[in-house]
Amino acid sequence: MTVIAKSDDGAGWSLHLWQRTLAQVAAHASARCAHLARTVVLVPYAQLMPWGQRLWGQQFPQGFAPRFETTRNWARQLQGFEPSADDFAGDAARDTLTARALLDRVGQGALREMLATPLQEAAAQLAPAVAAVPPAQRAAWGDEARKLLTTADEGGSLHYEALVARLALEWVLASRHATDVLFEPGVREVVDALVVLEGFQSDALPQALLAHWGERGACIKLPSLLEDALAPPQRALHAATDAEDEAHRAAACVLSHIRDGRVPVALAATDRALIRRVLAHLDSSGVLVRDESGWILSTTRAASRVIAALQAASWNASSNDVLDWLKHTPALTPGEINRLEQWLRKGVLQHWSAASAQDLSTQPHLARTVATVETWRDTLRAARPLAQWLPALRAVLEQAGQWQGLQADPAGMRVLAALRLQDGQQAELQSWGDSAGRRMTLAEFTRWVKDVLEAGRYVASQAANAPVVVLPLPQLLGRPFAAAVLPGCDEKRLQAAPEPTGDWSQAQREAWGLPTRQSLEAAQRAAWAYALRVPVVDVLWRTGDEGGEPLLASALVLALQLDGAASSGADHRTARDVVATPTLRPQPVGQALPVQQLSSTAYSDLRHCPYRFFAQRQLGLREADELDAAVDKRDFGNWLHAVLQRFHEDLRDQPTDDAGERSARMDAAAEAITREQRLQDGDFLPFAAGWAQLRDGYLHWLAGHEQQGAMFRQAEVKARQPLGDLELIGTIDRIDGVSSTGEPTVLVIDYKTESDSVTRQRIKSGAEDTQLPFYAALLHHDTLRAAYVNVGERGETQLHEQDEVVHLRDVLIEGIQHDMARIAAGAPLPALGEGSVCEFCAVRGLCRKDYWADAEQALPAPETP
Repeated sequence: MTVIAKSDDGAGWSLHLWQRTLAQVAAHASARCAHLARTVVLVPYAQLMPWGQRLWGQQFPQGFAPRFETTRNWARQLQGFEPSADDFAGDAARDTLTARALLDRVGQGALREMLATPLQEAAAQLAPAVAAVPPAQRAAWGDEARKLLTTADEGGSLHYEALVARLALEWVLASRHATDVLFEPGVREVVDALVVLEGFQSDALPQALLAHWGERGACIKLPSLLEDALAPPQRALHAATDAEDEAHRAAACVLSHIRDGRVPVALAATDRALIRRVLAHLDSSGVLVRDESGWILSTTRAASRVIAALQAASWNASSNDVLDWLKHTPALTPGEINRLEQWLRKGVLQHWSAASAQDLSTQPHLARTVATVETWRDTLRAARPLAQWLPALRAVLEQAGQWQGLQADPAGMRVLAALRLQDGQQAELQSWGDSAGRRMTLAEFTRWVKDVLEAGRYVASQAANAPVVVLPLPQLLGRPFAAAVLPGCDEKRLQAAPEPTGDWSQAQREAWGLPTRQSLEAAQRAAWAYALRVPVVDVLWRTGDEGGEPLLASALVLALQLDGAASSGADHRTARDVVATPTLRPQPVGQALPVQQLSSTAYSDLRHCPYRFFAQRQLGLREADELDAAVDKRDFGNWLHAVLQRFHEDLRDQPTDDAGERSARMDAAAEAITREQRLQDGDFLPFAAGWAQLRDGYLHWLAGHEQQGAMFRQAEVKARQPLGDLELIGTIDRIDGVSSTGEPTVLVIDYKTESDSVTRQRIKSGAEDTQLPFYAALLHHDTLRAAYVNVGERGETQLHEQDEVVHLRDVLIEGIQHDMARIAAGAPLPALGEGSVCEFCAVRGLCRKDYWADAEQALPAPETP
């Protein structure tokens, strides 16, 4: 139980509420000559049960005490509830299956997956209203309720909504409910008096029980017994800039109250994502917290690991899905997982099906890992009934080494219990009827698991005397808090008039006793007013959301400001001085890492930023490739290179001048390369849409190019050229022979898919562009030509020749020898940090450019490579 507030004023006003309430309970029991031991007091929520028992003992220390119950707890003590096969049980694990079975019976099996969840949700909304009707009156109530349903006309715009509503009503009307036992005559005979303590919102079932008990029942509305506090509450308003700032300030407010002895502190769970951040700050300060609202089970780490196993077993699982699961499987060593991940990323194997189909005969260790994973996945592949799915899932969790970890984790135990995976639980499925016997595919079973985990909650065990209690705003009622911190009070998260759940009309809500917007608004305002009665209250909201959207404070907060009933709160965060530790611009020396091979890209790195050359070429650091990255311009360029190579080699071996034949061959090459690279149609769609235009433009250019005496020789030529102790290496996109008369001249071609203006700028830059001169240096020819061929996606292919390539090649070779000699002599390789080179640099996190002491820090006086 939460500790009593240390501040007398903080505890007094709520304890006075209890004194008046309990006095009325005693008066009613006395007036009805009811024995207190045979008197039941229904409280609005379970957390008030121990408070009622404790405070009754303090106020009436002699004699018997009434029983403090909720309707659900009372019914559970009277009789264990065993729903029949098709009953609405209030258990997502069972009800999701029953909903699917009901849809099958009414001929909607094809839409089962689409309508099952709305059907279950609609039934859950109707169940409390139907359970509040005495079983003997339920048939007549149902006849009246059906009159308010709309007709599910075939083809109508609301056909499925009407179908779901009617089926949900019939489902809950035909079901027995756990609280039906409270209407049994025997229960009324053994309970002399019934007292309902009503909170901020009237509950249909307690009101029905009052009518059932007649004069022996009484209703006490707790908010009506409140009295004005002796001292006006202190209310502070805190406007934060964003969610993180709001979490910091909320945690600071809680810590301030604890330091000043105002405990316990109520922390309202208006926004669970925000509360998670606040709790992280409190945990770092060593503050004990009792979280009564708990977490949705699907958000726990244990649930995510179970879901990851199922997603990894899917036929279309990505490599990332499989890796995400394997990284939490103790059965595989970190070395095995790292080896597998490196192989997947190096080959850019986005889909696991493509990875498992690879020939790994030359890599036995990797082959064993893939085979093990495939064995686990095969276990979860075939369709089967739920009774067979659960043992199969448990077997995979055990084989992967995850079962023991789930059992050692309290949240994991809750997950296993919710999914009926623990020993002995599967016998329960026998009472679920035919719904549990239907065969389910892996996708359907995964959906069932997600529905169950989404509906479940996990409440961690906490210290009973924790100074901070996390709870929903309405549950502050009747609790002796000395201070309250109310974060998340913006227009989005604290609405003055919350939207009712479900698609029910106003007439249906009023007739059936479902919450209306008006009743929810009244309850929200009442809970808000009660929270503001706490002696010290901090109200927090953010003025901007994560996406940059501006936010206003809640209408309830704005009204509080207009009334002048609150003041701006002080920032309780403690400021601290942080000594600036700027980073100096790195200037490493690479003489201990001799360069043996040099490519055009590597030398370009040296020219643009020596530090990047040092990190990537000498240290060998590499950026991890993304497995699920979308097909981008670079992927398109690689694909086009392969297509043109296939097309030109085929054209060289089987020449033809027919334009139609050439177009067909180019299409065939494109299809073949797409299959070989395992590119998905959807991923490649943006580039495939412009393929016809690109193909026709390229073939038109090729025809003119050949008329000038050019002839294709080779494509993707891997070349090497020694240069002293250094070896120049590279792959030349294409080599043509060009001749109008006499000996053909070699033409080195490099394809570009960039903007044509960028390619033109490369030619104009002369010695600044090293690619064509470098490729020229890879060949032995004294006379040659070199050009870029810009293959435009809009159908324009242009050739841009570098006229002075031989001269630029000689200058380049001299520069390479000079730069390599200086590196060997110990010249520093500084991070230049200039221009667009830094915007897309893989080693920017290493050079720490954003944290340099001085962006204009002087570079070393000697000339750098």
